[in-house]
Amino acid sequence: MTSIRLLSAATLLAFAASASATSFVVTTDTIVGAVAATSDATSDVTSSFKDDKIVLAARDDAASFVASTGDIRGAQLEAAFKHIRSVQPQLAATDLQLAQAILTL
Repeated sequence: MTSIRLLSAATLLAFAASASATSFVVTTDTIVGAVAATSDATSDVTSSFKDDKIVLAARDDAASFVASTGDIRGAQLEAAFKHIRSVQPQLAATDLQLAQAILTL
């Protein structure tokens, strides 16, 4: 009877470890994907807009936006978002990703 309990406990532990490993892989893949998307957006923006006066003027607003997790949206940052998206309509980036990219300029 003790052997059956031990075997059952070992089996449950193995399933739990397997589920945790799977969750870790999914979480890691999600994080890596988000970082890659941010990196792509940053590369696209920094290479295209490093000398753009509208985008450069929005750096202070971008810093406030990032620091407040999107709560503070300045007029210059809104103008930069509109300008970036009009020049590069294919760019798939969130406002936060664009603000982070602007800060790298």
